[in-house]
Amino acid sequence: MTTPATETPDITDGRTGRDPARDSAVAPRRVGGPRRWWDWVLAADPGLGQLQAGWRTLVAMVTGLATGYGMSVALGLPAMLGMMAGGMMGLMSAFAVAENTWQRLTKAIVWMPFPFSAALPLAAWLHQYRVLELTIMVAALAVTFFLARFGTLALLGGMLLFNAFMVGMMANVPLNLCGEMFLVALVSSVAVLLTRLALCYPMPREDLLRTQRAFVVEARRVADAATDALDPDADHEVAVKRMRRSLRRLNVTTVTIDGRLAQPEVAADPDTAELLHRHLFDAELALKGIGQCVQQLTRLQAPAHLREAMVVGLVITRDTPLGRADALRPAAQLIQQQATAVLEAAEAGSEEAEAAALARRVGHLLDSLADSLAHWLDLGWNAPTARAKVPFQPTVALEQNRPAGTGAVARRVIAAQSEKGWRRVVPYLRAPVHAGLAAAIVCPITDAINPQRFYWGLVGVMITLFGTNTTHERLRKLGHRMAGTIVGAVVGVVLLRLIGPGHIYWTLAVIVAGLTVGAWGMQRQYAYWVAGLVTALVQLYGLSTPYTGMEKLLSERLLDNGLGIVIATACAALIFPVSTRKIAQEAERGYVSALEHLLSQVAERWQDPAAPVRLRGAARGVDAALYQVRGVARPLVRMPLGVRGRGAENRLALLTVATGHARSLAAAADIDIDLAPELGRRVERITATFVESLHALDRRFATGEPGDTWVRVSPLIRELEDVLRAPAGPRADRLHLALRELAALDEALAGYAEDRGLTVTTATAEPEPATTPAPAPKRSAAPKDGMSTLDRRTQAALAAWLAHTRHDGGPGAKQVPVAPVATAGAAVPQQAATAAQSPAAAPRGRTASSAARTASSARTCTVSGSLHCPDHPGGCEAWITVVSDRGKRRAGVRATGGRYRITGLEPGGYTVIASGSAHAPTARFLAVDPSRGDVHHDIELKPAQRP
Repeated sequence: MTTPATETPDITDGRTGRDPARDSAVAPRRVGGPRRWWDWVLAADPGLGQLQAGWRTLVAMVTGLATGYGMSVALGLPAMLGMMAGGMMGLMSAFAVAENTWQRLTKAIVWMPFPFSAALPLAAWLHQYRVLELTIMVAALAVTFFLARFGTLALLGGMLLFNAFMVGMMANVPLNLCGEMFLVALVSSVAVLLTRLALCYPMPREDLLRTQRAFVVEARRVADAATDALDPDADHEVAVKRMRRSLRRLNVTTVTIDGRLAQPEVAADPDTAELLHRHLFDAELALKGIGQCVQQLTRLQAPAHLREAMVVGLVITRDTPLGRADALRPAAQLIQQQATAVLEAAEAGSEEAEAAALARRVGHLLDSLADSLAHWLDLGWNAPTARAKVPFQPTVALEQNRPAGTGAVARRVIAAQSEKGWRRVVPYLRAPVHAGLAAAIVCPITDAINPQRFYWGLVGVMITLFGTNTTHERLRKLGHRMAGTIVGAVVGVVLLRLIGPGHIYWTLAVIVAGLTVGAWGMQRQYAYWVAGLVTALVQLYGLSTPYTGMEKLLSERLLDNGLGIVIATACAALIFPVSTRKIAQEAERGYVSALEHLLSQVAERWQDPAAPVRLRGAARGVDAALYQVRGVARPLVRMPLGVRGRGAENRLALLTVATGHARSLAAAADIDIDLAPELGRRVERITATFVESLHALDRRFATGEPGDTWVRVSPLIRELEDVLRAPAGPRADRLHLALRELAALDEALAGYAEDRGLTVTTATAEPEPATTPAPAPKRSAAPKDGMSTLDRRTQAALAAWLAHTRHDGGPGAKQVPVAPVATAGAAVPQQAATAAQSPAAAPRGRTASSAARTASSARTCTVSGSLHCPDHPGGCEAWITVVSDRGKRRAGVRATGGRYRITGLEPGGYTVIASGSAHAPTARFLAVDPSRGDVHHDIELKPAQRP
């Protein structure tokens, strides 16, 4: 799941209309290339949006400052004025202009000098009229927020108007130099545009490929974390937490990719975008299923040889070349073979049988993952020859390269408000009124504190109202602003004293570096940006402020910023407020609406197989809605579990579980079914009742009135499964899986509805037709309406467990016949001595090795040898991973110059896995006995290119 595809795979999936040569195409190297040390950057920043922001700031600021200085020399302006005008163009282009086409980028950057230069003469003229100057600045801030409703260019113009007043006031720009300042700003903007096009050219398709690489990195981390969780000596709780963290990051990455697919510049062909979306969805679902199975396995006493097979298979999965769909199948076969051996053993206990069933499901999911990854990454580079059934339709919106949070919800709340009379203008004037009133209150206070720096309070007002939608978000921003200011002040003062006065180039370097680092960290934490900004500003203040007065100046800045934020937050909470409670209700209402859309699509898909539905797209819409709920529910300060309330967290946990079932339902239900009329009526009743319950929940959010009822349909689903008679096969398995996921989804949402004040009841049983004898029931009778809350929660937990344990394969999983294959590169030679039989071929053949290890545990052995292949007769570069017969993985060693050496091996049996950037993983079994001395074993890898 990591290394580059250098071999042409044999992919045959039975589809028609595809060219086999295309199906064998390798993945782009930037997506499927070898493991690199910078992969952690891609994983932490999918698409490199944060890194691009930092690089954009570095390029724009250096260009703007240099051009401003050069123009000041050419025009005879003071150097400070020229650099301020040029630096302002660079700063605004870096932070406010992030277009993904060169046409829109050119239009925005060329536009910047005109509003800036239009306001600069007025700012210069206002120097002599203090009260009027303050009034105009307050009005300019309000106008900026008003213009934000009219698009990017209008917002950019408003911000530059406000900045022009700030520059004119700070630098005391003479009125007669405003024409020269316009020329400086214009030339600086053109220079910034040229450098942006040369060094930061917008490439949305490349961003998509980099995000795909981030998915690959996270997938590898999931496999690696699952391997650690299976270690018999590991701290399973820590390992499972690490795996869950990797799965959460994986989901963020997949949702981000889905949002990027909605950009016309990325995938102009809707069919290509839809196929990419489907393969990505299935790959994430398979990895999620593997993680859930491994998590359950950590609580079971699995046989040692089964645990070893799991670890070996997951290591092979982690190191398999991406471009080869067949490379994952031997790992899947290895796990399935050992699991089948356990299930067929007469002496296997119930716990071992449960572990074997989970392991076999992992094998099937790996097989499904092989198809999804190969086809998805192939489409990432090549155009499809087969059209999608339904063209792609966007369901995920991105904000700053991340899934949208509270902004979209707040806009829905404002749009839904029905005002009458003069209040109809409130949605248009809410933000300008907040900004204007807060600025009018702040200005006199900050002017009394420091007349020359009163604008610090206005900056606090502006940053509070931009990009925030709830009181919690504004107060959180206050905390980040204060913390970042303190850290930046300490770092900035230290650097200022180290550089000393008179070193202008070092000062400019620190300014540019501070802004660059801050821009890189802004999307991660706002405090990072503030720290970088204040570090840069301290250097700028040092040019005009004595070092001894720097502490007082920075304290005043902290106070003014804090006042601006607090007053702006108060104005937003008291004047035409949009309450956080309403936003939270709208977010949850949007989630319920997304679920209703998914269930409607499922019903339509089953009723009419030719219907143009997108089940995976609807499930991805549920994912996007959950991110909005999480954004609103995020607490102001995270407290220990025993201190903070549990209600909101419990509801969020239920919605998270429901979202997982919604994904599985979407994939499993995407099949053609042909049910008898009676069974079709049962299915129609189940979906109609479920949708009506969702309507009741929606009414609860809309009106706030109690009295609605949630009708549980899981008993009806279980009854349908009892009477469902279908021939065994993949479609029947998928249908049963879809029904179980639907039941589990119903149980999770029933608990959520009860928490939200709805009465939970159970649907009445379906009467059996008089002409058809009903089979004997296989489950206990459905619970009565009066069942206790504890019983309902117990049933919800059981339904969730059954959805992941009662089937052997996931959606799209294939039944792979058991074969004696133990290596992804070549079959294990069936020889005695050091290269003995594979672990799959002899699951019980390790007892002698285990006994030997017990007898002579004090002695260790060294295994060494060479790695070679026909393409690299001088030796191959590879990583060596060793797995003991207990399933414990040792730290990998790197083979350099075609030689490897592993020390400290205790007596016993080991599986040695060799994998490199140009070879598929190859596994060998070695029996280590120190009494016979060190072991020398050469490994022949499969050639990088097939003959």
